[in-house]
Amino acid sequence: MNSTPHPSQTVERVSSFTDEELDDLCEATDAAIIGGGGFGWVNPPGRQALERYFRGLLLVPERELFVVRLDGRIVGSGQLVRPPRNNEAQAFAAQLMHAFIAPYARGHGLARLLTLRIEDGARALGYHVLNLDVRETQAAAIRLYEGLGYIRWGVHPAYARVAGKTIQGVHYYKLLQPGGRIAP
Repeated sequence: MNSTPHPSQTVERVSSFTDEELDDLCEATDAAIIGGGGFGWVNPPGRQALERYFRGLLLVPERELFVVRLDGRIVGSGQLVRPPRNNEAQAFAAQLMHAFIAPYARGHGLARLLTLRIEDGARALGYHVLNLDVRETQAAAIRLYEGLGYIRWGVHPAYARVAGKTIQGVHYYKLLQPGGRIAP
């Protein structure tokens, strides 16, 4: 009989954080950047830049920050981005951006849990479609999103530059509301 306790796993939307939580978030972000992605930065920008980024993010009305905790410590995050008010034509769709789990916390199903929680948040706000994109080199993320029913609609041939190489990006969408469809 295995008596090893399972680690606690939670995903929550945050509107503020303590200094310790901000330290955890910056550490996880640095680790994810060094580990190859999920956040957009290629090289860690430094602690002050990350702290300013996350503090500023909480002030942006169209963005909601979700954090992932493993045994109470923040080990990843993702953002639900709503369209700006002046974009009435795309007001039905939100975007999942900058989702990552620190390499030292992978293998627990946290990326799946984060994605599902962000989907629930988008649904609760009345969005019908959730869009996202990833680097073509992020095979685990691609498997996750395709396994969760995201539909690949395109490939951008010059999506990102990493280490002097141009990398393709893959674009996805998912219908969020029951019976949802996209009419031509």
